[in-house]
Formats: sequence, structure tokens, C-alpha cells
Amino acid sequence: MPIAALPPLPVASMFSAYQTSSFMSGKLIVIILIVASVFAWSVMVTKYLDLTRAKRASRRFQLAFRNEAHPLSLYLKRHAFAESPIYKVYEAGCHALGGELNDGRHAGADLFSAGSRLDDYRLNHLQVEVVRRVTERTVADQALEMESKMGFLATAVSASPLLGLLGTVWGVLDAFGAMAVSGAANLSAVAPGISAALLTTVVGLLVALPSSIGYNILASQIREIAVQMDNFAQEFVAELQRMFVRE
Repeated sequence: MPIAALPPLPVASMFSAYQTSSFMSGKLIVIILIVASVFAWSVMVTKYLDLTRAKRASRRFQLAFRNEAHPLSLYLKRHAFAESPIYKVYEAGCHALGGELNDGRHAGADLFSAGSRLDDYRLNHLQVEVVRRVTERTVADQALEMESKMGFLATAVSASPLLGLLGTVWGVLDAFGAMAVSGAANLSAVAPGISAALLTTVVGLLVALPSSIGYNILASQIREIAVQMDNFAQEFVAELQRMFVRE
């Protein structure tokens, strides 16, 4: 029994439509959309890899933090988790705490360098509030850093279909204008122009759909890490109050 021939891929028809389209309403818009697609994919891939590493490092840091008896133990042991945004919140809080405990005489890296026991230090509620504000500010800074370049993806999602539609409307207008000039009112005269005009809408959707999916996935991961940072900031300040504040 002979095998039925597969239907031809539409790549050839898309390429021929690109060749027959005009420069301004067809080729130029397609080139812009392809360049935008390349940038969108590069942003999605790099951002996904960065967030994956950040989540992995944050899980390791939170596990190590909760296995310690004292909230400052990891900082004093110089155990760094550079790729974790939660660790950066912790590090900023420890620096602020060092300034408060030492009355500003030492930097955070010199915290407890004199050899005093941790139990010898005390905080008042105003000092705890200073540390809280530092951690909250660091959470906001880290969230903004993670959201960098996400605006480009949002623009690609919203602007690509509109740019494709612009090319289609412009191309159809050119096709009907050429038909009116030539005086030919049959389908064969206008079909190539309409086919070329529809190409920009197809390319615009091919750019917008992956960008929309990637944007939603990345935004969900950023939101998850931001919530984890906020929860950790509250947990860290609560531990400091438990250890250093005495009524």
C-alpha cells in the first residue's frame, strides 16, 4: 500500500510571500519582528537560567540557615551563597545589625571581632526597626534586579501582533490600490498581494506567543522568589528580636 504524501510545509509559501511583499509594509516589518524574536528568546533563556540558579542557591541557603542555632552563624562563618537573592537580604541585614550593635564603630564584616559572646549584645526596638527597613529595602532592590529586561518581553507580547496587523492592513491597502491602478478585478490579480500582506500577522503571532508564555513563566518564578525574600526578611528580624531584644 503506497504511503500517502505528506502535506508540504508552509515555509516555502511564507518565503515566496516575503519575496513578493513590498519593502515598507512587508519586508521591513518582518525583519523587525525577527530581530525582536531573537532578543526575546535571548532574554527568556538567560533569565530562566539565572532564576533557576537563584532558586537552587536560595534553597541551599535557607536549609543551611535553619540548621544553625543562631541567626548570625552563617555570616560569622563566612558561608556565602552569592547567587541567592535571599542570601543578599541576609547579608544586608547582618551588615546593618553590625553597625547597630557596635554603635557604628565597625563595619559589618568586623562584627563581633573583639571576641565577645553573642549573648553579650542587646538591641532595642528602634535598632531592630533599622535592620527591618534595610532588609525590606534590599528585598525591593533584588526584586527590581530580577525584573530587569522583563519590560522588553511585555513589549514584545503586546506590540508584535499590532505591528504584524499594521503590516497586513498596509499590504492589503497596497494590493487593492495596485488592482485599482491596473484595472484588473479578478482574484488572481489581488491574491499575491493579500498573501504577502498576511505574512506579517503570522510572523507577529509567532513572536508574541512564545514571548507571552515565557513572560508568564518568568513572572511566576520572580513572584515566588520575591515572596520567599519577604518571608525570610520577616523570619530573620523575628530571630534577631528573639536573640537580642530583652524587655
